[in-house]
Amino acid sequence: MEILRCSQVTKIFGKGDNQVTALDKVDLSVEKGEFAAVIGASGSGKSTLLHILGSVDKPTEGTVTVDGVDIGELNQREAAIFRRRKVGLIYQFYNLIPTLTVEKNILMPLLLDKKKPDREYFDTIVKTLGIEDKLDSLPSQLSGGQQQRAAIARSLIYRPAILFADEPTGNLDRKNSVEIIDLLKLSNRNLKQTILLITHDEKVALEAERIITIEDGRIISDQRR
Repeated sequence: MEILRCSQVTKIFGKGDNQVTALDKVDLSVEKGEFAAVIGASGSGKSTLLHILGSVDKPTEGTVTVDGVDIGELNQREAAIFRRRKVGLIYQFYNLIPTLTVEKNILMPLLLDKKKPDREYFDTIVKTLGIEDKLDSLPSQLSGGQQQRAAIARSLIYRPAILFADEPTGNLDRKNSVEIIDLLKLSNRNLKQTILLITHDEKVALEAERIITIEDGRIISDQRR
C-alpha cells in the first residue's frame, strides 16, 4: 500500500538572476512499512524535499499525497493539524519544551487535540525506546541521546502515517547515533512504522532497506537492498 507519493515536484527559490531550482521534477513513492533513506550532500535538495513532504513548505509545481491526502491543497491551519496527526517529524535538534516533563513532551500532540492517550501504546513506545524511567524528568536532565529518544517517542505517539527523520544523529556522538538508528529500525519492525530518513552520512543510510540518492535537486539513484 502506497503511503506517500510525490509527482513532478519542483521547488524554485528567488527570481530572475537569483533564481535557484532546489528540486527539479522529483517523483517518489514510499510504501507502508518501508524504511527508506534519502542521502545527498549539503545543498542537494534533500532538506527542501523533506519540508515539502512534511507539509512545512509547498512545491512550486507538482503534487504530494500523504495517506491519500493532497497536502498541497491544505491551508496553513489544515497543514499544521495534518502534520500533528499524520506526520512524525524528528530533527537533529530535539525541540523539546524545556519546562515540561518528558511525559508531557511526548504526549503534547495528543494534548493539543484534547485526546486521551492509549496508555498501553504509550508504555510500549517508552519501553521500546528505553526512557520509561525518565518520564518525570525535564529535558535538561537528560543526555542528548535520551532527549532524542523522547523526541522520537513524541513523533510516534499519534501513530503517524509516516515518520520523517531529518539528520536525527547529526547532533550525537557515534555511540548514541548507532543507538538512535537501531531504535528507528526497531520502531519500523515492531511498531510497523513507515520511516523516511534524511541524511548526508552514508553509514547511516546503509542501515535502511532502501537508499534514494539526490543530487542537484534530482533523484539519481533509488536502490532497494
